[in-house]
Amino acid sequence: MWFLSKKDPSGFNPNSTAEEVTQGIDGSALTAIVTGASSGIGAETARVLALRGVHVIMGVRNISAGRQVKETIIKDVPQAKIDALELDLSSLASVRNFASNYNSLGLPLNLLINNAGIMATPFALSKDKIELQFATNHVGHFLLTNLLLDTMKKTARESRKEGRIVNVSSRRHKFSYNEGIQFDKINDQSGYNGLSAYGQSKLANVLHANELARHLKDEGVEVTVNSLHPGAIATNLFRQHSIISGIVNVIGKHVMKNVEQGAATTCYVALHPDVKGVSGKYYADCNIAEASHQANDAGLAKRLWDFTVSLVHH
Repeated sequence: MWFLSKKDPSGFNPNSTAEEVTQGIDGSALTAIVTGASSGIGAETARVLALRGVHVIMGVRNISAGRQVKETIIKDVPQAKIDALELDLSSLASVRNFASNYNSLGLPLNLLINNAGIMATPFALSKDKIELQFATNHVGHFLLTNLLLDTMKKTARESRKEGRIVNVSSRRHKFSYNEGIQFDKINDQSGYNGLSAYGQSKLANVLHANELARHLKDEGVEVTVNSLHPGAIATNLFRQHSIISGIVNVIGKHVMKNVEQGAATTCYVALHPDVKGVSGKYYADCNIAEASHQANDAGLAKRLWDFTVSLVHH
């Protein structure tokens, strides 16, 4: 599939790696948080941002795994400025604790990469009694972003550098439940479908980015928000599906992106000068792409915003 190496408008294509799309970019004046940075594209995103001089704070559920990734990155990039803090996106208390810890460090924040995610898990409720995929992939990131927003605005003002928030979604946002977001049945086990629930949470990532982009534009704040599809990547997101895992292991290397390619769009949207001033867009393969009709529904985005506010303040 990726033997097609034509150049798209950005000059990059599905083959491009995170290192290639950030070549020559100096991020040494920037500080970033990357959630879910202890494996997969999150770890590669953290590594490449650190390689470009960014001070990276990894938000990780498993702090010992996070420390291992940190050590691996420092071996590869000896000058890396990288730290790990504990963050469980499925727990609102953990999100609040992480944000409080981060804000108390007095660090600036230029980039927030909302990358962590779980996929197609069996039905379960989070500690806060919210369906687990929706809780982890959307609600946790929604709260985290809100709690760090003042720091990002302050950093943008003082540094005169644009802040960027990046929501890692998926093309699966196009395959949510029929109604898009099941507001009245978010925790309903009887109609639960693991892949549709994943699609719902990924649709929420795009809607959240679009609605927040509108808010910040109205405020005249120099912080942008975009969402993206990283590509079909052979990572441990597939761990819940042994059959899919088997197929991925056999044919994955031929039709899917590797981790280096999978982190490219995230790193491009986070760092590339061509993305300056762009907000409320959806990217794939380092180019602006078309999101679903539901993802572009401003009324649905507003309703989701109000619904999520009620969940986090419940």
